[in-house]
Amino acid sequence: MSNTTDKAGPAAGEEDLDAAGSQLSTAPAEELSSPPSLGVIGWARWFWRQLTSMRVALLLLLLLSLGAIPGSLIPQTGIDETKVAEFRKTHETLAPIYDKLGLFNVYSSVWFSAIYILLFVSLIGCIVPRTWQFVGQLRGRPPGAPRRLTRLPAYTTWRTEAEPEQVREAALALLKKRRFRAHLSGDAVAAEKGYLREVGNLAFHIALIVMLVAFAWGQLFKSEGNKLVVEGDGFSNTLTQYDDFKSGSLFTQDDLDPFSFSLKNFTGTYEPSGPNRGTPRIYKADITYSVGAYGKDKATSIEVNEPLEIGDSKVYLVSHGYAPVITIRDGKGNEVFHDAVPLLPLDGNVTSTGAIKVMDGYRNAKGAWEQLGFQAFFLPSYVKGNELASQFPALLNPVLNLEAYHGELGVNAGIPQSVYQLNKKNLKGFKDAKGKQVRENLKPGETMKLPNGAGTVTFEKEIKEWAGFQVARQPASGWAFAGALTAIFGLAASLFIQRRRVWVRAVRGDDGITVVEMAGLGRSESAKVPEELGDLAGILYDQAPGAPDADDDPADSEASPDPQVAPAEGADTK
Repeated sequence: MSNTTDKAGPAAGEEDLDAAGSQLSTAPAEELSSPPSLGVIGWARWFWRQLTSMRVALLLLLLLSLGAIPGSLIPQTGIDETKVAEFRKTHETLAPIYDKLGLFNVYSSVWFSAIYILLFVSLIGCIVPRTWQFVGQLRGRPPGAPRRLTRLPAYTTWRTEAEPEQVREAALALLKKRRFRAHLSGDAVAAEKGYLREVGNLAFHIALIVMLVAFAWGQLFKSEGNKLVVEGDGFSNTLTQYDDFKSGSLFTQDDLDPFSFSLKNFTGTYEPSGPNRGTPRIYKADITYSVGAYGKDKATSIEVNEPLEIGDSKVYLVSHGYAPVITIRDGKGNEVFHDAVPLLPLDGNVTSTGAIKVMDGYRNAKGAWEQLGFQAFFLPSYVKGNELASQFPALLNPVLNLEAYHGELGVNAGIPQSVYQLNKKNLKGFKDAKGKQVRENLKPGETMKLPNGAGTVTFEKEIKEWAGFQVARQPASGWAFAGALTAIFGLAASLFIQRRRVWVRAVRGDDGITVVEMAGLGRSESAKVPEELGDLAGILYDQAPGAPDADDDPADSEASPDPQVAPAEGADTK
């Protein structure tokens, strides 16, 4: 087998090569941009060509990524209005500028929406023509062999005594067996392979559109709320039941999935020793739930990273704490408060704090209506000598520290306040005989007496636990996940699958011996094309072995050299 070099002029060779490599990609041909002609139509066509170019699409994607950065670094009104208010107080100069730029509500701002919509239109404008072009390529056939195969990057030739028709039939069968789309075209076989590269490319861009739509849909209609539920209490999925709630701009109350649940029991066990001491081993909430107004109760458990899914909503277990049961009586022994009081944990050992508020029903020793407030500090595992923090998250030695106050809690002023904090502005502390603030440590079952016959506070033996749940509704998240997977596989296909063409020409020479030529061309000139062509040539050579030259020794004709494929002169095989 020998390699030949075409000595034709460069113009003819380049034209031949361009014809052979036509439609190896669905990418639009690069054209020099020229100023549009005057008029609205001319400017519109020029703008559309620029917008639907892949260069502009990548630029818009970069701008979208950069635009999302302030949405992550600057507090957003749709996520945490409290932090936004704090930022405004702290940064009085920057806040008005951020307001004008829409940086407190990035994802709903005009400029972010403009980038988003332009990227969406640009991707569609890129994909539609490429899709139609690719469909046309699938319906057509690989182009015929160029006149000069020697101009292609990978080329080989040999002479054989087999008939040209036999060589072409053998080549056609071989290429089809290797999953090439092949057909006879004149005196040559034309074959093509690697269409999945373009399929992956188109799938990647379509997946981007799906992800953009899913992201926009999820942001507009999402909702997320948190609810603290004490053992024995329940929750109904309505806006008034949430402790805090945030949603997308197009969300309505009708979008909430109708369900309710009750917390029957919370189970938490912890590592007793070693470097992981205090780390949760079992952390689950046993609940009963029902769907709809007349749904039957069903029992299930919610664990960390194992949410309960109801419709489009997911119920996550996000936190846990203790709720000591407190009983408060006035000076005459009348019960004015009896309830489990949830306290918020401060550390990993569930050192907790909170407030107890008696707003109605209490009369002081003089018979006047008054309100009571208690600052509570709870340690589930108290160690004597260390009253600042619990030593373990489980209830090994629970102690409740109470600091008592009386007066006005400020709940009737119309200003919202946290149920876990005590507003001491209009409160007076109870004083003992020495004039010090009344403050005592109570163990389960113990009672603290308020001075001057003001009443008693009992820390009951029952200590309930509470669980914090987050109800999240993220529509179109499945579409976003599917789009992400498709984009990954599509990108992998477009990077690792090479689209290439192979031609096999067999014609009878002037001396009556068949001349076989094989050449290959890839979209990107890769060393894999010569390797693959060499493999195919070796198999075809076995079926149509080389013919001896007229001047060769007949004994030498028994040995046929292995076919070697090398690039033609002037070809680049990176």
